[in-house]
Amino acid sequence: MTQSFTVLDFGFGTLLFGLLLTISIIDMRTFRLPNTLNFTLLVTGLVYAYLTNIGLLNALIGAAIGYSFFVIVEVGFRKLRGVDGLGRGDAKLLAVGGAWCGWMGLPYIVLFGSLLGIIAALLPMFKTHAQGWVPFGPFLALGIFIVWTAQKLAGL
Repeated sequence: MTQSFTVLDFGFGTLLFGLLLTISIIDMRTFRLPNTLNFTLLVTGLVYAYLTNIGLLNALIGAAIGYSFFVIVEVGFRKLRGVDGLGRGDAKLLAVGGAWCGWMGLPYIVLFGSLLGIIAALLPMFKTHAQGWVPFGPFLALGIFIVWTAQKLAGL
């Protein structure tokens, strides 16, 4: 069963796209994901989940799992390698993905974001820092939007 986008989906989707794009531009320039934008996206994602068939409980579980998973990866990488490899803003952004797509969308968000990030890391034009670092936020943001759109097209 498929359904078309509703006016609610279009309105919230436009907000999601605009804020994810803004976050991505900021991250590419500063290697920072602003808390205010992450928090705005988190709250609007929870409201959207409450108003739609995602469900508030799925969104809350998704936000908690998304944040916790990336914090564990961040801390583990730092202990293992002695340097930062993932920022706390990325964990907050994955929580946003969990809020908008539910817990069941998290593996796909991480998959798409990671694959896109790996491809970008291989291309010199994406290395925006002297040490060759690539900000992960834009790829994670794109993964969130791809999964959210796919869920809407599938009628979820």
